[in-house]
Amino acid sequence: MLTFLAKRLLATLPVLLVVAIAIFMIVRLTPGDPAAVIGGNSATGEDLDRIRAQLGLTKPLWTQFLIWAGGVLQGNFGHSFFLNKSVVELILQRMEPTLSLAGGTLVLAVCIALPLGTLAAWRMGGWLDRGVMAFSVAGFSVPVFVVGYLLIYLLAMQLHWFPVQGYRRLSGGVGPWLYQLVLPCLTLAITYVALLSRVTRAAVSEALTEDYIRTARAKGLGEMAVLRHHALRNAAVPVVTVIGVSAALLLGGVVVTETVFAIPGLGQLTVDAVLNRDFPVLQGVVLFFSLVYVAVNLLVDISYLFLDPRIRY
Repeated sequence: MLTFLAKRLLATLPVLLVVAIAIFMIVRLTPGDPAAVIGGNSATGEDLDRIRAQLGLTKPLWTQFLIWAGGVLQGNFGHSFFLNKSVVELILQRMEPTLSLAGGTLVLAVCIALPLGTLAAWRMGGWLDRGVMAFSVAGFSVPVFVVGYLLIYLLAMQLHWFPVQGYRRLSGGVGPWLYQLVLPCLTLAITYVALLSRVTRAAVSEALTEDYIRTARAKGLGEMAVLRHHALRNAAVPVVTVIGVSAALLLGGVVVTETVFAIPGLGQLTVDAVLNRDFPVLQGVVLFFSLVYVAVNLLVDISYLFLDPRIRY
């Protein structure tokens, strides 16, 4: 197991290096000049040159990359051009809303999708199975922002069950924090429920055709015990894989939801950085998302060792 972990950790290093280079080059080659945004319409050419020199944008690209990469290795992601704060400080300030939204969405999606997919596989071809498949197609087809605005209109504006927008921090109480998250989490969870329920259905339906399922039934086990202890457990590897990928994608996919519900998280910070051409913030946030993605995939790989002991050998 230690050898496996060491290999996986070493494999992430070149991935992170390639991601860092790609982020830096894409941000630098994107049209737009942060000096023009800072200087405004009244700035002269000399003013823009002075601002670029102050920001270090007049140096060669490879010099800029080495300076930025050296700072990243020391835990310094740079300093925002506009907010007069370090990128690490901005990420820490905006991390709680994003992690709350992503974590709540994942818990909600898993709690709904696993039972739905398992029951759909158990009743293959029945009305529940057809309903789950129809919901999966609809969940993939409707954009997140459309679902968000529909839920805002129905549950917030018409029924007045939930607030329209905003976020309350956990320090203000668990109740208000959860209450404020229900609507955005529900909006984002619909797509992931569609994905997870479909994968769970396929994995469990395949497990139900195996010989050990017939043996378990022949021994007199009830259907719920067969589903829970045998079918779902042996279908865990593909299901956990999709859950892990969904968890990683959630952090990068909260941008639209945070914009719709005016949640001051990392997604909103990314949008503001793009509009302002705030290179350090954009590079830092995208690299942070990449680190989380790599870490989640590593945890998923480790979980395989416990879910399927055959992988250890």
